[in-house]
Amino acid sequence: MKIIILGAGQVGASLAENLADESNDITIIDTDDSRLRELRDRLDIGVVNGAGSHPDVLVQAGVEDADMLVAVTNNDETNMIACQVAYSLFRTPTKIARVRATAYLTNNKLFADESIPIDVLISPEQLVSDYIHRLIETPGALQVLDFAQGKVQLVAVKAYHGGPLVGQELRFLREHMPAVDTRVAAIYRRGQAIMPTGASVIEADDEVFFLAGKNDIRAVISELRRMETAYKRIIIAGGGNIGMRLARKLEGRYSVRVIEHNKRRAEHLAEHLERAIVLQGSASDQDLLADENIEDTDVFLALTNDDEANIMSSMLAKRLGARKVMALINNPAYVDLVQGGDIDIAISPQTTTIGSLLTHVRRGDMVSVYSLRRGAAEAIELIAHGDKNSSKVVGRALEDIDLPQGANIGAIVRESETGSEVIIAHDDVVVETGDHVIVFLLNKKHIRDIEKLFQVGFTFF
Repeated sequence: MKIIILGAGQVGASLAENLADESNDITIIDTDDSRLRELRDRLDIGVVNGAGSHPDVLVQAGVEDADMLVAVTNNDETNMIACQVAYSLFRTPTKIARVRATAYLTNNKLFADESIPIDVLISPEQLVSDYIHRLIETPGALQVLDFAQGKVQLVAVKAYHGGPLVGQELRFLREHMPAVDTRVAAIYRRGQAIMPTGASVIEADDEVFFLAGKNDIRAVISELRRMETAYKRIIIAGGGNIGMRLARKLEGRYSVRVIEHNKRRAEHLAEHLERAIVLQGSASDQDLLADENIEDTDVFLALTNDDEANIMSSMLAKRLGARKVMALINNPAYVDLVQGGDIDIAISPQTTTIGSLLTHVRRGDMVSVYSLRRGAAEAIELIAHGDKNSSKVVGRALEDIDLPQGANIGAIVRESETGSEVIIAHDDVVVETGDHVIVFLLNKKHIRDIEKLFQVGFTFF
């Protein structure tokens, strides 16, 4: 596939790195020549220096026969105009744009062929706020990912000493919870991936990924660690787009305080939030945190645009008694350094956004893609098509499907006239056409094999 990426920032560069590894023809456009040289030297991609919304620059990048334009600069207007130019002058088939401003996103009539022709809108702020919201709704989880419109979730937790299943083989999980069906998709021990079997023994401090129906998630977590009580008091440091979106989501159910340094922005937040309390000041002000009873706070969220400020305010909040702290970290190099110490969860906007972009770029009928373990692993949701003669998965039991090494099917969601049925993967489960199949890949280099596996043969047509 020939893809043009507009913007060599962290999102654009991460996307180029993912797609270049998958035998795509990638060209990236940016005005930062040094950044382009670094990417060209590191990746097998083309680069063009220039303004990506200009027709001549797009032509230089090969837009005339491109399959897709992905505009992910930090400027909404540049991204939108680039899509307009690609459509109006070159009829580029698929146009994806990063749009951050709520004023644009709330107007449903704005993005269509007869107005601004964007096929897929990506809002990193919306994706990140939704992701954090799921974490708050699932106390004790390190990651919570939705599949099949939230009917199934993939959850990562850290196994604690004293958990009922810790020190036991996975095959005993069903005996512990006879009324709950779940599947462990992967175990990470001291950073190394383990493909789980019934004989695998969970150890304390293992990071365990499991799939279950949404209503069963808390029961499974209780088998691996001490259950955390539901959160009540939340402090958000940073009232930018992410902080404000999240405060709106949370203020109806939780006691929410937002700390914002900029006076005008704090006034704006106070006007537009209904129940959340807005405080003007620094989240690194020890006296301010003490005045707000930080020791009684369930979750402290550092969501400013400054990684260092987020790290320092989170560490301070933790040492002053906050029960759990989460920090937004834009620099990928920082994520592994800070998570698991004073900072419980480091949230990477790039990882969250890349998965959404890959959903629309990959071959095959993919519904969801999540990038995990800093891009090394993936969890994907695909729709099976065809019949036993035309498909390598439809009409076959899971034990008979030739999955690549390090891949396993965790669950299937099957639609019927009576509603959706969540089927946790077992060897004798047979895949039917139309099934949503959730696959966990320990190594994303096998993604092409998964795509081929779910492709429909010519006999189907």
